[in-house]
Amino acid sequence: MGWWSDFDNAEVDTDFARIAAAGFDSVRVFLTWEDFQPAPERVNAGMLDRLVTVADLAGRAGLAVMPTLFTGHMSGVNWIPQWALGGSDGDDRFRVVSGGRLTTLGLRNWYGDPEVGRAQALMAGEAATALAGHDAVWAWDLGNENSNCVIPPSRSSTQDWLKRITAAIRAADPAVLVTIGLHMEDLEEDRILGPGEAAEVCDFLTMHGYPIYARWAKGATDEHLLPFLALLTRWLGGGLDVLFSEFGLPTYRRADPEGERARRDSAAVLVEEQAAASYTERALVVLRRAGCTGAMLWCYTDYAPAIWTNPPLDAATHERSFGLWRADGSPKPSVAVVKEFSGADRSGGPGDYGWIDIEPGEFWEDSANNLSRLYGRYLESEGVTSR
Repeated sequence: MGWWSDFDNAEVDTDFARIAAAGFDSVRVFLTWEDFQPAPERVNAGMLDRLVTVADLAGRAGLAVMPTLFTGHMSGVNWIPQWALGGSDGDDRFRVVSGGRLTTLGLRNWYGDPEVGRAQALMAGEAATALAGHDAVWAWDLGNENSNCVIPPSRSSTQDWLKRITAAIRAADPAVLVTIGLHMEDLEEDRILGPGEAAEVCDFLTMHGYPIYARWAKGATDEHLLPFLALLTRWLGGGLDVLFSEFGLPTYRRADPEGERARRDSAAVLVEEQAAASYTERALVVLRRAGCTGAMLWCYTDYAPAIWTNPPLDAATHERSFGLWRADGSPKPSVAVVKEFSGADRSGGPGDYGWIDIEPGEFWEDSANNLSRLYGRYLESEGVTSR
């Protein structure tokens, strides 16, 4: 969360070289909202210059970039500019940080607040202008799990917001692709911006999924949850392609006293590194089989212990260790899995929907129960038995 304000070209160059050498072809980067837009009517030109530098360095490493706007929600905290606070919205599960401090102020709903909506269109347009035509820019992401910040007040406000932001991007760069970072909770309940709404303006859909957060999953390393979510997203989105843009596991290292202590102290599930690598391998196979256009792992590296006392890492201790690389720069076993997989044939079928026995409208009438029920039917159709 601090890399834009404490930017180091050489560090980014080293990181991208390491990522590319491990077999990755793309990176998703997050534009911390208050860094890029310190006031509703102003976008920080210095941050835009740094964004161009990031794209240049990525291109030099052979990586495509997907910048994510309005971040927003990240690692269990909502990072919001001061000027976008003072409303009555927000998710009580997530603390709010603004200006480097925790705040109890509510969020202004950017789907319904005209000033915030105009400000976001300005930022989207300025950022897209800065990167217009850049060879390394693959797609723009309109937010990371936005519904963890605010939920639209109506379906019409959703449509207006999506059209406004995508129009601002395409006015600057007509050829660039656009998507939005949907997540599992956007299927567990109707948050008024799901696959159907996104499909009206996006070029492809994305989904994030973690079995550790799903009570109806078959354990922390249930890889079948991921293609199920992808297929359901495509079905609800009218057949639009799906990129699984976020999956991963928080890990600990067996026989490492610090890792064992972290496992004991964490309120969430931590998975041993080798088991996480096996999960990653299985997940990549089944996501490809489900016809996903690709998959992105959360995330590049563990957080450095020096910032563990800062939100969100002070309370959400499992967020410290989702990285593919440890904080000291050494690779976890999952890196070797990705490198081995990177040369594999990526072609996959469109997926079989025979296990779906309802219409999309019926799904939303009781989405939480339908989700777990359909998952059972999906596992049955795949011949998967409980572990």
